[in-house]
Amino acid sequence: MIGQILATLLPVFLIAGCGAVYGRYRNPDIRSLNTLNMELFVPLLVFAVLADRQAPLADYAWLATAAVAVVLGSGLVLWPVAKWLSLDIKVFLPPMMFNNSGNMGVPLLVLAFGPDALPAAVVVFIVEMLLHFSVGLYMLDPRTSLWRLLRMPIVAASLAGLVVNVGGVALPSWLLEAMHMLGGICIPLMLFALGVRLLDIDFNDWRTGLLGAVLCPLSGLVIALPLMWLLPLNPLQMAVLLVFAALPPAVLNYLVAEQYKLSPQKVASLVLIGNLGSLIVMPLTLAAAFAWIQSPP
Repeated sequence: MIGQILATLLPVFLIAGCGAVYGRYRNPDIRSLNTLNMELFVPLLVFAVLADRQAPLADYAWLATAAVAVVLGSGLVLWPVAKWLSLDIKVFLPPMMFNNSGNMGVPLLVLAFGPDALPAAVVVFIVEMLLHFSVGLYMLDPRTSLWRLLRMPIVAASLAGLVVNVGGVALPSWLLEAMHMLGGICIPLMLFALGVRLLDIDFNDWRTGLLGAVLCPLSGLVIALPLMWLLPLNPLQMAVLLVFAALPPAVLNYLVAEQYKLSPQKVASLVLIGNLGSLIVMPLTLAAAFAWIQSPP
């Protein structure tokens, strides 16, 4: 099991490390790379996975429901904690709720559980992204328009993929293969961009970051563990949900906080230290997930 965990995590951190080293010496325009990824490669992957009739979406309805509960439940669980510690709700809660399901989650789940986990990984990623750009933006600014959400390429791709899948439309295999190939670029590019982006983050508010590194996975697991027993999930979906719940804060939280001018340095510390903390959290979570798949209750 240790070898399996290392084989899963080492490529993730190696690719992110390559991004950090390259970014340290070359200072690439990572904003353009992220834009290309989020507007082309990720939407193509999402559409291809959702439109593929070999992955019936009805099989993932309960997993999507559980992912919604994990994201929103984390905020509900930690809201009184943030109030008790006199933390700014708009600064602290979003990074605790919206995790790194894109840059780290999708690659990690595919490496850990193989190609069969890709549809489940995409489903929880879509759930997290849609909630981030709806509930998350509303938390920061209640005047945020839903039209902004509908114009996002990943949302359009999700809706189109759902229509194709539910409508029973059979796309040519060569078209799906081309989309899968282009979409596959997004997985290593996400990790590479994560490494570059983390260079811009410092340890100024390390105490808040350390608190978040503990509470982010803990709050997700508090919600996920009961759902694994209550909902009719298969062992693979249970393992995906477990890993999803323990993921660290998304780098996107830093970019959004910077855009809304909401203490971006504090959010930066939450993101950086949370992702560094995943070096400890993820091996433990993967060990539990592998054990769950091998010997489900």
